[in-house]
Amino acid sequence: MVRGKLIFITGGVRSGKSSFAEHYLMDRLAKRNVYIASGVAVDSEMKERIKRHQLDRENYSVKWVTFEQPQHFEQIVSQIQRGDGILWDCVTTWLANELYGGQIEEIEKKLYETIDQLLEKAKLVVIVSNEVLDEPLSNYEDTVLYQSWIGRIHQKLVEMADHAFEMEYGLSHQWK
Repeated sequence: MVRGKLIFITGGVRSGKSSFAEHYLMDRLAKRNVYIASGVAVDSEMKERIKRHQLDRENYSVKWVTFEQPQHFEQIVSQIQRGDGILWDCVTTWLANELYGGQIEEIEKKLYETIDQLLEKAKLVVIVSNEVLDEPLSNYEDTVLYQSWIGRIHQKLVEMADHAFEMEYGLSHQWK
């Protein structure tokens, strides 16, 4: 089987990333549309966002298979079938969930290995992430660490990607 394509989509909060990613994937007619969710409903705002995303997928004309994977992204590989189209939403939430769970260097290494394994099975892997680096660096050490990691991860994902998009005001700009 031909190696799948990797698409990276970033942008600010509520910029239209998820909707763009969902339509991008659905237009590629994969065997299954797989949604990998990293969000955890820790507060009312996150519960609302998760519910809205679920309702969006329920209202599409194609069926979605959803896997909740807030941590240990590498565990998802066994759930993926040949020819699947995958949408992972999102890297920033996943990284926040993983940040205090172990050696971040090892977690980052596993991330890239997992993406490579997914690309060996899937037709298409669409990865969504929030752009958090438009803001000035924080005065808080943990936030600076997070910004540093997400910046490096974004750069590597764009390097790995076949195509990279940035969303703003519901409009996409293709950078790669």
